[in-house]
Amino acid sequence: MTTFTYTQAASLSEAGALAAGSDAKLIAGGQSLLGAIKLGLAAPEALIDLSGLADLKGIRLAGVHLVIGAMTTHAAVAASKEVQQAIPALADLAGRIGDRQVRNRGTLGGSLANNDPAACYPAAVLGLGATIYTDRRSISADDFFLGLFETALQPGEIITSVSFPVPTKAGWQKFKQPASRFSLVGVFVAQTAAGVRVAVTGAGAGVFRAMALEAALDAHWSQAATMAVRISPAKLSSDLHGSADYRAALIPVLAGRAVAACP
Repeated sequence: MTTFTYTQAASLSEAGALAAGSDAKLIAGGQSLLGAIKLGLAAPEALIDLSGLADLKGIRLAGVHLVIGAMTTHAAVAASKEVQQAIPALADLAGRIGDRQVRNRGTLGGSLANNDPAACYPAAVLGLGATIYTDRRSISADDFFLGLFETALQPGEIITSVSFPVPTKAGWQKFKQPASRFSLVGVFVAQTAAGVRVAVTGAGAGVFRAMALEAALDAHWSQAATMAVRISPAKLSSDLHGSADYRAALIPVLAGRAVAACP
């Protein structure tokens, strides 16, 4: 039987202090952590609940950036008029995460901190070139995701918000694993002020940028341009749901569909 202490943090500073404990875990929506505890994959001595921190919730436009609080749920992002108008692809992505229960409990910050290799949000964050803000610093998306369930977060560091630059165009396509509804392959494409970005989730040990697709779409923004790109399967995942070759073949197809779906 797993035992642990439970504290609902009253402030960000209290949460940070408690999270610096011996083996404490922060809990946001709990959709990943509680499952890991039940399976015996995690055995924290303490849980620090962030759900009472109202400052970590909310969505607002700040100039050419869309800022979303870390404790904002997937359902809130999907339903937000601000998100639907500024970055429709982000609202679409949030609305297709998991099932209704997951969307109403899971949070943006929790998803990013967990960094599941098949999670959807990392593709949007990396694809849009977002900035992750914590209680200590800001981290660019290109520096945040380090590998399988690994991020640049330091022990006890807490994500507070994410700032998404509003792109010229953006699109999202996901080929989901039917049981888990995670991405077997998911592709987020965006035309940004710094050029085209293409982020892929579900295909490897973590989210990554597809540089060949970025170059092709920088040259010609079209579905046809993606179909001329071949992705190497060398570093992609193979499992019972699909081989590395299968995932490699899916990436340009989904990138093309994402381009075609852009408003």
